[in-house]
Amino acid sequence: MQKIMLAERPGWRERAAELGFTFADMGGEPYWDETSAYRFTLSQIEDDIEDPATELHGMCREAVAHAVASEEWLTRLDIPRAHWDFVERSWANGEPELYGRLDLAYDGSGPAKLLEYNADTPTSLYESASFQWLWFEECRAAGVLGPDTDQFNRIHEALAERWAAICAPGEDVHFAADRDNPEDYATVEALAWAAREAGLGAHFTALSGIGLTDEGQLADDRDRVIGTLFKLYPWEDMLRDDFAPNLQPSQTRFIEPPWKAVLSNKGLLALLWHLFPDHPNLLPAFFQADLDAARRGDASQFADAIAAAGPVLARGHVTKPIFSREGAGVVIVEDGRETARAPDDSYSHHPQVVQALATLPEFDGFHPVLGAWMVGEDCVGLGLREDRARITHNLSRFKPHFIEG
Repeated sequence: MQKIMLAERPGWRERAAELGFTFADMGGEPYWDETSAYRFTLSQIEDDIEDPATELHGMCREAVAHAVASEEWLTRLDIPRAHWDFVERSWANGEPELYGRLDLAYDGSGPAKLLEYNADTPTSLYESASFQWLWFEECRAAGVLGPDTDQFNRIHEALAERWAAICAPGEDVHFAADRDNPEDYATVEALAWAAREAGLGAHFTALSGIGLTDEGQLADDRDRVIGTLFKLYPWEDMLRDDFAPNLQPSQTRFIEPPWKAVLSNKGLLALLWHLFPDHPNLLPAFFQADLDAARRGDASQFADAIAAAGPVLARGHVTKPIFSREGAGVVIVEDGRETARAPDDSYSHHPQVVQALATLPEFDGFHPVLGAWMVGEDCVGLGLREDRARITHNLSRFKPHFIEG
């Protein structure tokens, strides 16, 4: 794994604007940054990223099966009790998932460590699946990259295949997001593009435009009944919304399904460590409440695991709210001293998870985080974001990658 300095493509910003990539620069800083790219070997991609990510996703599915059968874990994950049946039935009925992004710490030598799983509403999809691939093709055509280079990226093709697998031919799918958020809109457009390639009908509707028919069905702002809905709106908010009591009776099929509420929750990290202790791609993780109980000497099923992980957590750990976005609420502590804190603490009122610190590598003053894209149950591509800060946030830069060797 190396960071390679490269020349920018002439006129790429104009091309980005033509393609609707309107957030290539944000906050006066570049978001898409092709002044350099990360180079991986094929074995690094296959052995250290693709295969472990697929295995981690399988473990996550086992975690869902465990959680939905456990009142204790549904409580720990702070899933509203009124909707436990909704979540459990969606898993029992085998409601299909579409995609997700596993965020990994990796320095080129492995093993990659799971930082968190964006399993419900991951963004950076358009730039990973489409604009990154365009960059690669044009750089290879211009001789900037060699003819034998490649990119780990079949995200778009896999999404089209997945849509075809989980929907009936010609089925209409509604795509809902915040119309005024360019990144969210680009994400649902990327998904709708793949759905259209799969032969499906794809209709955008603003989240605020969804209402109810007299029969209790969901309908869009044109009064069309919504049979299948992809929503870029997280389950932890949907299940607490005033509209929540209408979701299950509506009989709408949701993508992602309600059981993704278990995975789109950083409490998953503690559940994974509980189920798969010492797995090479996991970091020790516990609920803060359990660590506090252990310090008081209270008997607990986690006491032995906490004691075993104590020295690792003492050297360095991260606290993060079980619900948060873009690094909000994250605090890094090393040797008992706080060394980094996210400026946004708007999620810090939620229960906290404590996870052992995985030190991110540093390349030219930036710290990259790898996003391994899952479609269905397979890892199909890679996107990278980097930042000068040690906590990745919404303005961190997106970096392209390529495979060589």
